[in-house]
Amino acid sequence: MVGMHPYTPPTLLFTNHFETIYPSLFRKVLGINYVRERISTPDSDFLDLDWLKQDSKKLVIISHGLEGNSDRSYMRGMAKVFYSHGYDALAWNYRGCSGEMNRQVRFYHSGATDDLDCVVQHAIRCGYDEINLIGFSLGGNLTLKYLGEQGANLNPLVKKGATFSVPLNLRSSCEKISESSNWIYSQRFLKSLKKKVLEKSEIMSEIDHKPLNKIKTLLEFDNVYTAPLHGFRDAFDYYEQCSASRFLSNIQRPMLVVNAMNDPFLSEDCYPDKESNVTFISFEYPARGGHVGFAQFNKNNLYWSELRALQFIQSL
Repeated sequence: MVGMHPYTPPTLLFTNHFETIYPSLFRKVLGINYVRERISTPDSDFLDLDWLKQDSKKLVIISHGLEGNSDRSYMRGMAKVFYSHGYDALAWNYRGCSGEMNRQVRFYHSGATDDLDCVVQHAIRCGYDEINLIGFSLGGNLTLKYLGEQGANLNPLVKKGATFSVPLNLRSSCEKISESSNWIYSQRFLKSLKKKVLEKSEIMSEIDHKPLNKIKTLLEFDNVYTAPLHGFRDAFDYYEQCSASRFLSNIQRPMLVVNAMNDPFLSEDCYPDKESNVTFISFEYPARGGHVGFAQFNKNNLYWSELRALQFIQSL
């Protein structure tokens, strides 16, 4: 990696699970005072955007992971490092992730690029000279899919992007996270997703909560809820149509994809050959890092992923 040392985890975090869990449970990012803005979507729903503004002409838009939100430490950390280097930061919340249930029957999903485009178009109207996209996990897949769909038609104000811990192949990654060694993660996600379905079923008759008790895996959840609610035939159709791997070759902006080799969530399909035909993408596969980890213990409380994203986006 030009100009930056490869990631080396603190001695305390000696397994990929510690590297993944520690930042999620114990990291605190202070000094973040978001200003919330609610924007409308074309289908009469809403998205809640959390801003750090300083009248900059440069912006980063940050997309979170599955069942995340703008307040997760990895979101706050990334927003803080860019804000401290002169950028405005926009950390947006997917439908149903901001603390208030969204209005439509649909939720969010790994391929819902219409909502990301809604956020990008809103940022363009705000008058920025430069917009960069950053995504974590599901948000990384969403970001790459969006850029690939847009291709050469992408607004020229969108300059670069950086993504971390990206499940480039949704089907094999779903199978990976459902392995017994990852039970704690999959069940945590499943519990949160079921809670949202139950909450929405109380206000929308179109949502049937009765199948919830029979659902034991994320694949089953996607088959019963995610796919049909968002126009897909079944879970496999959803995974096939929304995996970012299908869209990489059409990306026309410099992009960084960082997937740790010891990421417990990612399948082998999430590590494309670095020499593959994707001119604008820089793939980096550090040996360590876990999933949305890359923790560092330092006086600035900065994580390696934040410094790497900043370096890549600021580079010529």
